[in-house]
Amino acid sequence: MTDAADPEAIDRWRRYLADEHAEADVYRYLAARRGGEEREILLALAEAEGRHAAHWRELLAAHGAADAVVPRGGLRTRGLAFLARHFGSVFVLALAQRAEARSPYATDQHATDTMAADERIHGEVVRGLAARGRSRLSGSFRAAVFGANDGLVSNLALILGVGAAGAPTKVVLLTGLAGLLAGALSMGAGEYVSVRSQRELLQASEPDPHARHVLPHLDVDANELALVYRARGMSAAAADERARQVLAGLRPWHDDIAADDIASGGTDSGESRSDGAAGHASDSTETPDRHETIGTAWRAAVSSFCFFASGAVVPVLPYLFGAVGFWGQIIAAALVGVALLATGAVVGLLSGGPPLRRALRQLAIGYGAAAVTYLLGLAFGG
Repeated sequence: MTDAADPEAIDRWRRYLADEHAEADVYRYLAARRGGEEREILLALAEAEGRHAAHWRELLAAHGAADAVVPRGGLRTRGLAFLARHFGSVFVLALAQRAEARSPYATDQHATDTMAADERIHGEVVRGLAARGRSRLSGSFRAAVFGANDGLVSNLALILGVGAAGAPTKVVLLTGLAGLLAGALSMGAGEYVSVRSQRELLQASEPDPHARHVLPHLDVDANELALVYRARGMSAAAADERARQVLAGLRPWHDDIAADDIASGGTDSGESRSDGAAGHASDSTETPDRHETIGTAWRAAVSSFCFFASGAVVPVLPYLFGAVGFWGQIIAAALVGVALLATGAVVGLLSGGPPLRRALRQLAIGYGAAAVTYLLGLAFGG
């Protein structure tokens, strides 16, 4: 046994040990809610945290502190474990990503270089797992966040501007309700048109699925198919070779080249299918949505409408419950401030950024816009 370390170091090692146990629990709880490859990855992360815990346990034993009571993990880590055990969502993965990024091992002389490197790589592993959930959320989430913030800020600004101009409480209330409905309808319609147009633009760049039916009739010597591959980025020599491979596999009575032979730009190794039934089967197979991150037009429209309305109703609530005059404006601004902080923190969590900074940024932007309209209302009302 080596000499006893100073009490401060012992306490720090005990905290590290407790946090490693808690982080391993987080990954095990998340793994219990998943299957396949994601489950294996999460269990491997839990095992790695167990190795780190063993390091601190051995270090405590070597310095005569093996019997020291290990405290519970930090409040942040224990909260993360609670969320993982009961929810297991992309929010928890985003929080775990931030927790790995805050590891102190890189600057602690008693942590090995391997442990510091592990923690950095763990952050990238969790980032990759969280990216899958973010990809599924990004389309409707974008519309939801924009809708809620627009509703909060625009309706607060509208109410404060009209109220500052000296309008009666009834007029302020009607103005807020009109702004809620008009804004929600406008946001929903705008999101529908925007997402629909974006998907149509991207779909226009995809290969024509019916083009494969003409492949058997191409002039082998002219090799027009090579132009398709060249147009999609292949070199002339590679395009000619790929086109020869595809055409060489055709039979006079077969026209079942898969559409993705054209779409792949020559990267797929599959050739023509050996029977016509395969071609018809490929026609009937449902292809995955290649533009999942954009979302669907209707989903974006409904999300935008609902979240704009949910945000726009917040500054109206005080007037619905009888608030009047200046105090109504103060209460409306306070409620909107809390909502802006919440939405900013959620955006920060999902994006892997600092929640507090994103929350304060949302608050500053919202209050800035509302202050401008309030001052204009005072100017015109005077």
